[in-house]
Amino acid sequence: MRRLALAAAGAAVLLGALDAYVVVGVLVDMVRDLGIPVNHLEQATPIVTGYLLGYVAGMPLLGQLSDRFGRRFVLHVCLAGFALGSVLTAVSGDLPFLVAGRVVQGLAGGALLPVTMALVADLWEAHRRSTALGAVGAAQELGSVLGTLYGVGLASLFNAWPLFEGWEPQSWRWVFWVNIPLALVAMVIVHFTVPTSKRPVKIDFIGGGLLALSLGLLVVALYNPTPAESVLPSWGWPVLGLSLVVLVGFFLWERRASVRLLSPEGVHWTRFWAVLGVSLATGAALMVTLVDVELFAQTVQGRDSAAAARLLTRFLIALPIGALLGGFLASRLGDRWVSFAGLVIAASGYVLISRWPADVSAFVLDRDLAVAGFGLGLVIAPLSAAVLRVVPSTSHGVASAFVVVARMTGMLVGVAALSAWGLHRFQELTASLNTPLPFGVPADEFKRQLAEYQHKLSDALLTEYHEIFLITSAICVAGALGSLLLPGRARQHVESDSGSLKSAR
Repeated sequence: MRRLALAAAGAAVLLGALDAYVVVGVLVDMVRDLGIPVNHLEQATPIVTGYLLGYVAGMPLLGQLSDRFGRRFVLHVCLAGFALGSVLTAVSGDLPFLVAGRVVQGLAGGALLPVTMALVADLWEAHRRSTALGAVGAAQELGSVLGTLYGVGLASLFNAWPLFEGWEPQSWRWVFWVNIPLALVAMVIVHFTVPTSKRPVKIDFIGGGLLALSLGLLVVALYNPTPAESVLPSWGWPVLGLSLVVLVGFFLWERRASVRLLSPEGVHWTRFWAVLGVSLATGAALMVTLVDVELFAQTVQGRDSAAAARLLTRFLIALPIGALLGGFLASRLGDRWVSFAGLVIAASGYVLISRWPADVSAFVLDRDLAVAGFGLGLVIAPLSAAVLRVVPSTSHGVASAFVVVARMTGMLVGVAALSAWGLHRFQELTASLNTPLPFGVPADEFKRQLAEYQHKLSDALLTEYHEIFLITSAICVAGALGSLLLPGRARQHVESDSGSLKSAR
């Protein structure tokens, strides 16, 4: 029965993961339909970050609610909210309304992964969790594999039907309409397979609200509509400061409040913070890859969106393979060394990617993306297992949520900060270039000037991407060092009724 419950919850995780990445493949169609200029794609950043913001903002509270009201109830509520957000996104006629729909989607989808991780802790003994958590991680990463291809494929399918020929480029809307029956089917399966349970856990709404506000301000501070002028917008530093003030307020509240998001009793704080730090580094590397590899393919190599999305499959297929193997190895070698090895492998992959020329061969593309994806995949199960070992059982839901929050925050900050910096660097590298015009010069001279101009643009783009991926490699190295603070090999142990940890080495 517990395998059926895991399969049902894993299907919900897959559904949420699909929509985290689905916009990557249809983003160009979305901005065309909404009237956003293609040369100002930074204006479309909230389409991606809006989902991530909702995902991380609601996750701690939703994880704690699952500790209080049971995993089944929270999964039902969030699947219903996910369907509502999909409707809002599908019917949107402008960017603000679309972003609002994506935020609702992310807010509801935020519970799916951590609640499933907590469900594994409910149903499996500590020394047997890694393999099950690896399967959950593989479902999450399978969503990232299918997400971009799923979006492109579904939109192309509707474009190919004569009945919907006039809908292009609005065919991206069907990507969100199909979520309605999928969510309903998932709710039925969850109802009959996931056990219900309730615990006397109080809810920290104030702490959750402060954390959500801090993350929201962070997103606003990093969103830059004019990257040619500066890395951050004019309001960037003041809003970053306000975000920090709210975050300090959150920590002060958590120190003094009688009801907290995560009770300090029984928590091994050094290892808990290490898990969060490594998860943040992993998320940053993951999202930078999803965004910048596709941009590299489109802007440097001239591929269309479908071909660029297919390029990402090398990376995304390696992720779930690494997740499954990481769960298997962590149960035998320990969380610490599997996580360390995975991030070292990923760092090596990003060094290789940072050396790509414009005409990089298919073999090198496949090899380097597979190395980076496999390395990041190895880390997923060890982190999920480690956090469950350093907190009491009464906090498994919220602790699992914090791990995913850290990962998604890394994705959020990584794509926003590095994209803003990369766009600024590109503008800086091309500031002195003058666009050649076919007036007053012979045709042959114009062709020569145009070829030289395009060559310099390509060089500037290559420099931008090379620097971004070198920074990503350094982030992975920092995560590998943080992995050394994770608990070692799990021993078979029993947790007491009070939830205190009997052993965690």
